[in-house]
Amino acid sequence: MNTSSSQYQYAYFNSQAKHHHAYIISPLLAMLAEARKNLPEKPRLLDLGCGNGSLTHVIAQQGYEVVGVEPSEQGVTIAQKTFPDYRLIHASVYDLPDAELGGKFDIVISVEVIEHLIYPRELLKAARHCLKPNGTLIITTPYHGYLKNLALALSGKMDRHFQPCKDGGHIKFFSANTLTELFKSEGFTGMQLQFAGRFPYLWKSMLCAGTIAD
Repeated sequence: MNTSSSQYQYAYFNSQAKHHHAYIISPLLAMLAEARKNLPEKPRLLDLGCGNGSLTHVIAQQGYEVVGVEPSEQGVTIAQKTFPDYRLIHASVYDLPDAELGGKFDIVISVEVIEHLIYPRELLKAARHCLKPNGTLIITTPYHGYLKNLALALSGKMDRHFQPCKDGGHIKFFSANTLTELFKSEGFTGMQLQFAGRFPYLWKSMLCAGTIAD
């Protein structure tokens, strides 16, 4: 049985924004605005797991020089066709092509990606490698915590939420503490958390920003 990653790519069929962009974009742009306060007029930003490029495009419109990396050949094809003015690269976070990236970045983001990775630590290692001194990494991922998990259990939705029988999907589930600890373990400091979607402690997603030392 051939189980190569190319057989199990995240599916993209058009250039429309994914559903999670609706509640993540506002806090993400706010975090980006904070991160760029002391940066050049047009900061360089790397989007790891840029998908079909729709979110990368929104960020570029805010005055960033964007580069996107996406492992799905289908996603990159759509992104390159829809947004030909951006550098959008078909590659894996596990093996970034340095020569194609064009140098280091002021900011690296990864939106709703890390929960799909068998080796999530490699995402932070890759981001750190790509960042300039004092650069900022922002990761978003679905939020998990005691009250949310309790609500899932009491409502009978636990099996559906943590469904192990379907192909692909989420394989890592982070709390605020575990995500922050992952940042710390890879040398990031000054972590800031924000939450998005739904109401407190049942949030859909969380955003974590951290900075590398110079």
